[in-house]
Amino acid sequence: MNLKILSRNSHLYSTKRLVEEGLKRGHSVEVIDPLRCDLIIEKEQPTVNYKGRFLDTTDAIIPRIGASITYYGTAVVRQFEMMGVFTTTTSQALIRSRDKLRSLQLLSKADLGLPKTIFTNYSRDVKSVIDSVGGVPLVIKLLEGTQGLGVVLAETETAAESVIEAFNGLEARVIVQEFIKEAKGTDIRAFVVDGKIVGAMKRQAREGEFRSNLHRGGTARIITLTREEEQAAIQAAATMKLGVAGVDMLPSARGPLILEVNSSPGLEGIERATGTDIASEIISYIERNKK
Repeated sequence: MNLKILSRNSHLYSTKRLVEEGLKRGHSVEVIDPLRCDLIIEKEQPTVNYKGRFLDTTDAIIPRIGASITYYGTAVVRQFEMMGVFTTTTSQALIRSRDKLRSLQLLSKADLGLPKTIFTNYSRDVKSVIDSVGGVPLVIKLLEGTQGLGVVLAETETAAESVIEAFNGLEARVIVQEFIKEAKGTDIRAFVVDGKIVGAMKRQAREGEFRSNLHRGGTARIITLTREEEQAAIQAAATMKLGVAGVDMLPSARGPLILEVNSSPGLEGIERATGTDIASEIISYIERNKK
């Protein structure tokens, strides 16, 4: 097969691993920068021009679209879909997953456990917002934040009011969530491919930090998910209609609580923590669907 990986950096761990596994299985693999793709739109002949050549012989794509280029990256994925090319992440699923508020609404509708979350239109009644999530401590998140950026833990009511009012003053969209004390700075990342769990790890925040992201100095170790955690992760990915997903959950007294469903989950942390060949699972997913 002729595979294209949509990535802006061919040296990233995840991109390199996907190239390695694709070549190992005898496929033609090329990394293309989605921002350098020109979309040719005409009657019955949609195509993609990349550096002066048409990508009409592409069989499948693996989108690795960063949050900063979601709009154009999604347009490129959609163009390939119009050409009849299989994609591990559809354009609609990509858009859905990048909208944190919409994602939470869909997950709630699917009856999945979530931290209690409040979203308002820059409400001036900040105290009511704080009370609605059970008081402090609480977590404030920018809707556009990634990798733990734009996430604040407010431990006092004064701090919570100050942060929320500051974001409101900047007209920055935020959600306010309850703080799950029993998680103790840990969360779970379950990697789902084609409706099954292919790897799972528990991430622990470094001392003095509540965010467990590996980019923020957290550590990770392999774990075996409980049946409830496994079902929640699979259902979350299915709800977002993602063939490949990283589902982040918090352990809690009332069961696993979904934090986020990532449409471009990194492979480095999960492969090193679990020793599992996740890249190979993704290539296998493509092979099954193309057949």
